[in-house]
Amino acid sequence: MKQSKSFYSLISLEDFKALLGADDRDDSLSRFCLTAATHTIEQYCHRRLLVKRYFEYLAFWGERVIPMSHYPVTDVLAVYQMRKEEEKKRSERLGMSNGELIEPEYYRLVPGIWERLDTPHCIVLAPPVRLLRGEFSLKVVYRAGYFAGEAPPDLASACMELAAWNMNRYRGRRIGMTGNVRGNGRDGEHFEMSMPENVRKLLESYRRKLI
Repeated sequence: MKQSKSFYSLISLEDFKALLGADDRDDSLSRFCLTAATHTIEQYCHRRLLVKRYFEYLAFWGERVIPMSHYPVTDVLAVYQMRKEEEKKRSERLGMSNGELIEPEYYRLVPGIWERLDTPHCIVLAPPVRLLRGEFSLKVVYRAGYFAGEAPPDLASACMELAAWNMNRYRGRRIGMTGNVRGNGRDGEHFEMSMPENVRKLLESYRRKLI
């Protein structure tokens, strides 16, 4: 379902209100909880998840399969072959792009953009493309991420549950209490961490693995 009003959330306000039985008087709080949940999820996953436009310089050292940083890719807007340094300076003086446009028939993506798999994508260059080796061999302009209201079910569920959990806290309800205190073996109560364990499990496959 598309958002009725634009705000930063993985799920729609209407779906969230329907689940919680909230009325229009709670719209401001609902939007706040959804936005906060989406930002928290992105921080936990170490990546942006909603669609965003990027431009990225890619390095070429001889291998024609070149990884991109953001995924899933929804649209490649342009790919440029970077010029030699003297040509780049001349182009900048003339107010021109410092790269030469590569036509779409000379590259493809793996996985294909139509699959929208939640894995990093690579640009695969055709042999006729001659690149200068270095850190700034290609400039790619593209969009990556999920459209609002079209996130995969487990990702949408994570946002829904985290936003509802936060909303219950703001309404002064039960604040994440559990029956055991971790690490000391005594019965008791304590505050949960800022993200419930069931939400963490839903997000595990979406986390960017950091080295």
